[in-house]
Amino acid sequence: MASATPLLKDELDIVIPTIRNLDFLEMWRPFFQPYHLIIVQDGDPSKVIKVPEGFDFELYNRNDINRILGPKANCISFKDSACRCFGYMVSKKKYIYTIDDDCFVATDPSGYKINALEQHIKNLLCPSTPLFFNTLYEPFREGADFVRGYPFSLREGVPTAVSHGLWLNIPDYDAPTQLVKPLERNTRYVDAVLTIPKGTLFPMCGMNLAFDRDLIGAAMYFGLMGDGQPIGRYDDMWAGWCCKVICDHLGLGIKTGLPYIYHSKASNPFVNLRKEYKGIFWQEDIIPFFQSVVLPKEATTVQKCYIELAKLVKEKLSKVDPYFDKLAEAMVTWIEAWDELNPAGASLPNGKAKA
Repeated sequence: MASATPLLKDELDIVIPTIRNLDFLEMWRPFFQPYHLIIVQDGDPSKVIKVPEGFDFELYNRNDINRILGPKANCISFKDSACRCFGYMVSKKKYIYTIDDDCFVATDPSGYKINALEQHIKNLLCPSTPLFFNTLYEPFREGADFVRGYPFSLREGVPTAVSHGLWLNIPDYDAPTQLVKPLERNTRYVDAVLTIPKGTLFPMCGMNLAFDRDLIGAAMYFGLMGDGQPIGRYDDMWAGWCCKVICDHLGLGIKTGLPYIYHSKASNPFVNLRKEYKGIFWQEDIIPFFQSVVLPKEATTVQKCYIELAKLVKEKLSKVDPYFDKLAEAMVTWIEAWDELNPAGASLPNGKAKA
C-alpha cells in the first residue's frame, strides 16, 4: 500500500510520454493517484488518449507544443519518447518522476510491491557522495554508515540532482545485444543505491528516472530524435551525459540502483537497430568528448553550463556529422524556451487546464 501521507505530494509531477491509452496507470494507482501527472502525447494529435478516472493530469499533444513554444517547438522531438522533456519544461514543481507506459510495479524478493516513486524521493532527499566512494554504497541508509578511512570532511555529501532507477524482466539493452540475447531477462534484484563517482559517465535510461528540477531540470533535454532525425534511442543517454558533466562541475550528485520497476515489453531489435545504427558508431566519439569536457568557472548555473556545452558540441562534434550542428542549435533553443516558460515566480503561459 502507498504511505498514508505521500511524500512531496504537492512538489512533484509525474511525466509520461505515450501514444496509447494509459491503462497501465491502474497498476500504479495506489502510488501515483495523489500526484499530478503531465502526459505528453506523441504522434498524431487527433488521436484521443484515454486516462483512467481519478487521476489529476494535464495532457499535451503536438498542437499544444506548437502553440506554447511557437517557432521554438522544433527543439522538441516528434514520434519519439524524447518528447517527454516538454513535460519537464512546463512543470512548475520542484521534482519530476518520469516513467514509460510499458513499465509496471515490480516486486522485491519477499514479494512486496515496490513503491518506486517513494524510493526515488528518498534518493533525491538524501545527499550524494561523488567525491569519495563508500564501499558500503549508500552511507545514509539505515544500517549503513561511512566506512573506516572515509574523510570526515566529505561526509556531509552534496545535493542529489538525479535518481536513476533500474528494471526487472526486460533489460535496457541496445539492439545488437538484444539480437544475440533475445530471451535474456533480468531477475537479479540488487538491494543497493550508490553515487556515481565524479568524473565517471553512465548510460542514463529515461524509463524509471527522477530528478530535482530546480537543480538540474534545464539540462534534462532529450535532444533531437525520432521523426526527421538520423538517430533514435540515444535521447535519455544524451541527457544523462550532459547532466553528469554539469553535475560534476556544479558539485551535485547522481544516484543509481533502487528502485526497480518491471519492464514488460521488449521493443523490436530490428527497428531499434535502424534507430541506433549511427549512434553505435558516433558514441565512440561522443563518450571521449564528454570525458574531456571542461566547463568554465564562470558557468555557475545549469543554463550557463548548458550553453557552454552546446558551443563545445558544435565545435568538437560537428566534424563527426552535421547532425551535431543541428543538435547544438536545438540545445540553445531549448534553453531559450525553458527560460521563457520558467521566469522566476511566473506561472505557465497558455497552460492547459487540469483534467
